[in-house]
Amino acid sequence: KNIVTFLVFICYMYERSRKVSRKGSENLDKHLLEALYHRYYKELYIFVYSLCGSETVTDDILQDTFLKALLALKDSHTNMRAWLYMVARNLYYNYYNRQKNLFSIETEEVDRRNSREKIISGEGEAFIQNDILEEILHKEEKKRVWDAVNRLKGQKKEVILLQYFGDFSQKEIAAMLKITPGNVKVLSYRAKKELKEYLTKEEGR
Repeated sequence: KNIVTFLVFICYMYERSRKVSRKGSENLDKHLLEALYHRYYKELYIFVYSLCGSETVTDDILQDTFLKALLALKDSHTNMRAWLYMVARNLYYNYYNRQKNLFSIETEEVDRRNSREKIISGEGEAFIQNDILEEILHKEEKKRVWDAVNRLKGQKKEVILLQYFGDFSQKEIAAMLKITPGNVKVLSYRAKKELKEYLTKEEGR
């Protein structure tokens, strides 16, 4: 997404929400927002897109995520990256709960098919790390792995995305998902087992 368009929109919404001019701190906030954008936008895009499968929805969620970040820059967040992931995840589920009865599965699947190839062939591959099922992570197999991850459901998918694509610890993931580290470990094990079974089955075809 074009950074100028993105930041102009966020700053416009920010100024509307503030109403009172704070010229000195506003400039500082905007510089901090730009730094956050450059550092985290791509990986957050991959994470949110992996959950929803829609470029349009992902764009909307990330706009709201970074607006919340700009509004909260004065608050104390010991781990801004984890906080951004948690905000983006919560916004996705808010969207999902609002829209699940309004959109058909067929409509969302068309959007997913049209967009997935672009993501997989581009930035998506950059976030597939070497430590997930290393025996099958060769260059030509990355697309198969990504497709397999997208077949996971619920928190198993989230744990894999956060653990191996986001490089978060089990403790950090537990805090984001509001579950115990032990549950994260179990979900990770089950998800990797499903991935391995699916990929082994695909190899046999």
